[in-house]
Amino acid sequence: MVDQKKCIACGACIEICPVGAISWAANGKSSIDPKKCIKCHSCESICPVEAITIED
Repeated sequence: MVDQKKCIACGACIEICPVGAISWAANGKSSIDPKKCIKCHSCESICPVEAITIED
């Protein structure tokens, strides 16, 4: 889940996602497709503003 209020649209999560589960939303911020997400937590750990939370 991406907290849209915290997201600064840096794109780090999009670049690091190994399965392409993250893309740009219509509002210009990141969006995670839960069907593609493998819960590797790579995006969560790279986010500089802690806007991403992956629930196992």
